Amino acid sequence: MIYEPAEDSELLLECALKEVRRSDKVIEIGVGSGFVSEKLMNKCSLLIATDVSPFAVKEAKKKEIEVVRTDLVKGIKKRFSLVLFNPPYLELEEEFKRGDWIDKAIDGGKGGIEVICRFLDFLDELLEVGGRAILIVSSINTPHVFEEIGKRGFNYEVVGRKKLFFEELLALKITLSHHSENKHAGAGI
Repeated sequence: MIYEPAEDSELLLECALKEVRRSDKVIEIGVGSGFVSEKLMNKCSLLIATDVSPFAVKEAKKKEIEVVRTDLVKGIKKRFSLVLFNPPYLELEEEFKRGDWIDKAIDGGKGGIEVICRFLDFLDELLEVGGRAILIVSSINTPHVFEEIGKRGFNYEVVGRKKLFFEELLALKITLSHHSENKHAGAGI
């Protein structure tokens, strides 16, 4: 009932370990089995994780990860210097939906990008000025994801890649554009 670590989890961990700083306040959205958060807990000043699945939350708590059960980051009012997300990025066809928590872990909605778009809509309010996010995406939907990132005024760069049989996974490092940072500065944050 929990999304088990796979190539996408490994790519997120690899990039997060290169990116994390001792001073970082980190949030991992969609903690799943706790594979990534567990290895970052002692490498940053604060680590919080979220997941919509009660099974994932229970598993993360067993690993002593501070976890909140919520949809993406609803109700989280804090800002973070490092945001990590390995989202569902496939469009699950109706006949493959099982009606359980695993569907939530792998079904990215229409075009595989609905969940990613919801995440991007929250990101501006989640990142500290100078903060960064690492998002895992698939080559199957990258043109659309790149477009959505740009529409929201973020910058991104590819910081990791993993070739699979039918796709390539990309780790994107997303940052606020200077325009967005100026908007934050004026908001008295």
